[in-house]
Amino acid sequence: MIQDPSRLTLYGSFTSSSSYKPMLYLALARVPFSFRTVNLKIGVQKEAEYLAVNRWGVVPSLKHKGLTILQSNVILDYLARETGIFEGRTEAAKWDARAWLSWEADHITAVARVRHSARFRKMHDEVIAEFRPRAEAALSFVDETVKNQLFLVGDYMTIADIGCWGRMVFMAEGGFEIANWPHLEAWAARIKAMPGFALPYDLIPSKDREFDPA
Repeated sequence: MIQDPSRLTLYGSFTSSSSYKPMLYLALARVPFSFRTVNLKIGVQKEAEYLAVNRWGVVPSLKHKGLTILQSNVILDYLARETGIFEGRTEAAKWDARAWLSWEADHITAVARVRHSARFRKMHDEVIAEFRPRAEAALSFVDETVKNQLFLVGDYMTIADIGCWGRMVFMAEGGFEIANWPHLEAWAARIKAMPGFALPYDLIPSKDREFDPA
């Protein structure tokens, strides 16, 4: 079947927090798209067909209007620009949201590394001993940020919240108890209350699927 180039096509994996971020965006924004699963367990990401989509052999990837957009936070940036949904309401807020995405890639990634070691491939204890404090510091920074405001950029949700929560979502699998960060927990509850929200294992299919929200 020939895919309509004007339709968003997202490649990802149901075990990947990076895939969850754009999936969550699309679910919350109620945007139709096609999902193409990339089975990381059996190495589909390293096969020639997928390497033609993503030269690094990682997920997610997005195809739209003849473009191929790579890296989860760049995809969030693209979707916000393309749809106007979950953008900042001012020019300053738009840039602030994107600064959070860059910060997430540097800091909240530590949460994902600890979770990956616990869930998939155990790293040496000394490596975890380095990443766990970094992860806890990142979680504490978010906790403090949302202590007196609803979302990361203020009183409304943006791609900053989707990008940061989308990486944190598996924190329990890394041994991080969300109740230790009560403001972060309340912020997460606000995100979860949004129409269309779903957790990764409920949202991301293990097979190809078309999403056409009403």
